[in-house]
Amino acid sequence: MRPVDLAREHGLSAQAIRNYDAAGVLPPAERSAAGYRRYTPGHARALRAFLALRAGHGHRDATEIMRAVHRGDLESAYRLIDAAHVALLAERDTRTEVAAALGGLSAGAPVPIAGPPLTVGELARRLGVHAATLRTWETHGILRPARDRATGYRGYGPDCVRDAEIARQLRQGGHRLAQVAQFLDALRSAGGAQALTAFLAAWQDRLTARSRHLLTGAARLDTYLAMLDRPHQRDGS
Repeated sequence: MRPVDLAREHGLSAQAIRNYDAAGVLPPAERSAAGYRRYTPGHARALRAFLALRAGHGHRDATEIMRAVHRGDLESAYRLIDAAHVALLAERDTRTEVAAALGGLSAGAPVPIAGPPLTVGELARRLGVHAATLRTWETHGILRPARDRATGYRGYGPDCVRDAEIARQLRQGGHRLAQVAQFLDALRSAGGAQALTAFLAAWQDRLTARSRHLLTGAARLDTYLAMLDRPHQRDGS
């Protein structure tokens, strides 16, 4: 087969096939007397495996997996695959923790403040915590107070006070500082608790889709590895 023959099945360009060949995504191809690459059904299976892996692992890691396979380093390939599943599980746990935190906050939203920003002492008294606690939260990215240009003093405006009150509730619920920071980052990105509900649903959909992509990629790779175990099938015979 020519590069264009491999490309046609996936709507790719012939140049993309040449690029994948050069990157080690495909096994080495024989050359014709005229110097043209000659691909086999085995190359087609390698390309299908790579494209399926790319959907779940991303281009870089999918490339590294296929390169490891083609140099006979299956241990490295399996480590990359295992790492992707570990990372996905960690993200799934984070999403569950954020959703649980949101549920815990729905019973009583903080009352917004009016007037000028609070000082660190005023906010500490409002929350019933030490000023040092607020500084620790700032260090972990939980709070982002403004600074007075003249004095350098911290000023806690309405959004910062809201974040501090949420942080207090989450900490009282036993959440770790890193979890609190993750939750507030998600809350800020979504634009509020109501928007966060939609954000969490979309997040769950993305996790589900990636899980399916990882499964599909694994199945395609397994088919390709089985072919490599049977050398007589590499050229389609």
